[in-house]
Amino acid sequence: QVQLVESGGGLVQAGGSLRVSCVGSGRTFSGDVMGWFRQAPGKEREFVGCITASGTGRNTAPSVKGRFSISRDNAKNTVYLQMNSLKPEDMAVYYCAAQRGGSMFRIRSDEYDYWGQGTLVTVSS
Repeated sequence: QVQLVESGGGLVQAGGSLRVSCVGSGRTFSGDVMGWFRQAPGKEREFVGCITASGTGRNTAPSVKGRFSISRDNAKNTVYLQMNSLKPEDMAVYYCAAQRGGSMFRIRSDEYDYWGQGTLVTVSS
């Protein structure tokens, strides 16, 4: 069974930092583009960023650029989202996703093939 499992969400004050992780199982994701999306209450799911299979290429949404960064450890089948300078508007459920093969320029959620269940990030003002 192919799974992506996020962890590391929680409550943080505005201006703080948090790192969420996503571990894959059931297949290797080392050849896939890995992405992060988020969905706030009452809003559509939105692209946060993604990283290429090799880890050398990244695409980051303008709303988080300079504050969020994505990394991966293919040996651990894991991708990370480091979030700094968090704002109340960053509060959302954060999902990781895998795009088989893929391109870092594909940012629509329907272009991703596997999804985690999400982890909630709450930012207090």
